[in-house]
Amino acid sequence: MSDSESGGGIEAVVLDVLPHGRSDDDRPRYQKEPLAFATGIEDFRLYEIVLDEDADVSFGDRIDVTDRSFQRVDEVEYEDLPSGAQSELEYAVEDLVEAEAGRFVDFFNEAQPITLRLHQLNLLPGIGKKLRNTILDERKRQPFESFEDLEERVGGLHSPREVLVERILEELREDDLKYRIFVREEDQE
Repeated sequence: MSDSESGGGIEAVVLDVLPHGRSDDDRPRYQKEPLAFATGIEDFRLYEIVLDEDADVSFGDRIDVTDRSFQRVDEVEYEDLPSGAQSELEYAVEDLVEAEAGRFVDFFNEAQPITLRLHQLNLLPGIGKKLRNTILDERKRQPFESFEDLEERVGGLHSPREVLVERILEELREDDLKYRIFVREEDQE
């Protein structure tokens, strides 16, 4: 958790709480640690948090994963999440994209080429060369102000929110993606 030492804290949303630890943990119940699983709001990193016995953390809470009251916080991969946290992840990502719509609309306004032949916009599901060029032309005329504005001005781009959510989830689930836009990995500092 090297990025947490920089001071500001890392805000995350709780996906699941296991007050009696993992069900696949073979240790006696009194030896199991209460756990919470969360996703970072800024970079969508996934966390496993070992809670104190008296911790008051529940599903949907926004927490600071650098909070010293947690016994331990580890970054985990998607496969390491329990099934409850995996199923809640999509809803949490949808809520975050909705809650921070301005940040994600700005992605459409600020996306840049990655290589001479590949643009960040092309990494989004369903966006090919033609749709990308339409987005680039429209944002030159005037920056997009909302998802609705984006949908209205770019014919063929249906549900830009869903397109973003789908890409974020793909980045979370797939280990071997060459390019990542939204999900930061530890070595991408």
